Amino acid sequence: MPNVFGFLGGMQPAHGNSAAGGSFVDDGELLDSYSRAVVDVVDAVAPAVVHVEVSGLRDGRRAEGTGSGVLVSPDGLILTNNHVIEGARDVTVSLSDGRRFSARSLGRDADTDLAVLRGETSETLPVAQLANSKGVRQGQIAIAIGNPLGFQSTVTAGIVSAVGRSLRAQNGRLIGDVIQTDAALNPGNSGGPLANSAGQVIGINTAAIVGAQGICFSVASNTALHVLTQILAHGRVRRARIGIVAEQVPLPARVAYRAELKQQSAVRVRELQAGSPAAEAGMQQGDLIVRLDDESVTGADDLFRMLDERRIGKSVRVTIVRRSGVTELIVRPIDREL
Repeated sequence: MPNVFGFLGGMQPAHGNSAAGGSFVDDGELLDSYSRAVVDVVDAVAPAVVHVEVSGLRDGRRAEGTGSGVLVSPDGLILTNNHVIEGARDVTVSLSDGRRFSARSLGRDADTDLAVLRGETSETLPVAQLANSKGVRQGQIAIAIGNPLGFQSTVTAGIVSAVGRSLRAQNGRLIGDVIQTDAALNPGNSGGPLANSAGQVIGINTAAIVGAQGICFSVASNTALHVLTQILAHGRVRRARIGIVAEQVPLPARVAYRAELKQQSAVRVRELQAGSPAAEAGMQQGDLIVRLDDESVTGADDLFRMLDERRIGKSVRVTIVRRSGVTELIVRPIDREL
C-alpha cells in the first residue's frame, strides 16, 4: 500500500536544501510573511474604521448601543449596519486617532442590513477602498476590524470560508451575495469592514451564528456600493422584484458549452413565490438565470443591481438555462413595496 502520508517523510531540516537544490522556508519566515500582510492591511484600513455610539428609544425606553463603521469618502460618508443605528436619535462616531463628532443617517436599508451615515465635520477624513467583491475567492485571507464588545480597534484574521451565501435579515428577507468568514466577529463588530490582503474592503460585517465556531457573515462590498449609490440618489433603495429567492452557483462547463455561454457562474432559482411575476412568466425552481435583457448575470449581486427602479413595470427578457437548454422568458417586475 502506498504511503499516503509520504510528504511527512520528505520534510527537510528547517534551513536545509531540497534534492533539487532549492531552499526551504522555515515556519518563522512563513509566519512573518503572514504577519506582515495583516499588519499592512491594518495600517491601510484601520484609520478609516469608526466606533459608532447610538442612543434613542426602543419599546418606549431609552436605549444605548455601539457598533462599527467604515469611512468611504473623505467628506464623511460612513457605511455601517442598519441594526446598529435603527431607532437611534443621536449618533456619535470616533476615530482611532481620537477625533470624535456627531453623525446623521442619510438612509437605511433593512433588506441588506446596511445604512449610510454622514459625519458632521469639515475635516478631511481617512478612507478605505471598496473592492470588487466578484473577485473574492474561497480560502483567501480575510481581516475584520471593529470594536467587538467595546474593545476599540480590534483586529481578527482568518479566511473566506464561502461566497455567495444567503442570510436572513432581521426583517425576514434574505440578503444575497453574503461572504462567510471564520475571522472572529462579536457584538460591536457589526458595521465594520472585512478586508482582503490588498487592504481593500470586501464586505461589511453583519452577523455571527451564536454558539458556532467561526461562522460569521459580511455583506459583499458590491452590494454595499449599490446601496450607498441608491441612498445618495433617492434617500432609500428603490427595487423591482420578480418573486424569487436566488443564489449564486458555478455554471458547469458542459452546460456553458452547450448553451454557448462564456460566463463561469449563474444565479439559481432556489425558491419561487406563487403568483409572482417570475411564476406567471413560467420560471421554475432550479432554473439558472444567466442574463437580463443583454446583461450577463453571474451572481446574486448582478440580479440585485439590475432589478432597480428602472425596471419596475417594464418587460424584461430573462435568459435561463433549464436542463442544459436555453430559454427566454418575458418577466414584468413589480415594485418591491407592493
